[in-house]
Amino acid sequence: MNFLAHAFLSGSNDQLLIGNLIADAVKGNHIDRYREDIRKGITLHRSIDSFTDHHPAFIRSKTRIQSEYGKFSGVIIDIYYDHFLASSWSVYSNTDLSEYALHVYELILRNYEILPPRLKRVLPYMIIHNWLVGYSRLRDLQWVFNGMSRRSKEYKSGMENAVHSLKKNYEPLKEDFKQFFPDIISYAASVRKTL
Repeated sequence: MNFLAHAFLSGSNDQLLIGNLIADAVKGNHIDRYREDIRKGITLHRSIDSFTDHHPAFIRSKTRIQSEYGKFSGVIIDIYYDHFLASSWSVYSNTDLSEYALHVYELILRNYEILPPRLKRVLPYMIIHNWLVGYSRLRDLQWVFNGMSRRSKEYKSGMENAVHSLKKNYEPLKEDFKQFFPDIISYAASVRKTL
């Protein structure tokens, strides 16, 4: 999953949230550079990713687009799932999505000094284009996928076509997400209790 789902699955612990959001940019034993509460968020992120990769609904979603996107299918499904979360936000949260996004952006800015360089580069775009809310809109997803396609140009990912694939498979993918998301909520809550 992408930024929105990882933030949401951190629960109410802001330090877990920071760790969860930076985790993709923290490789291997570089986790040791961070204080314990941030390390727990990184661990949570990695647990969520592992659970997600093995969940039948996520695997089914990847299969729906595998022939078009190959190894990029999982990354694309992560973003699709953030779209479904954002567009059905009120089902999962009592907080308005815009308010929640503002809280996340402010939290990241307050912790700017510990962000990995990659996230520091992305952060201005995330805030200016309001990614967390923008995931709910297909035109914003198109912008995200266009950028990802440019960055993976040498691999010919085809991600610039991912919104078209989402439209084509919208209802089945949405059903996959609806089967998956309650399971990941429960799983993440159980992992948070052990950290």
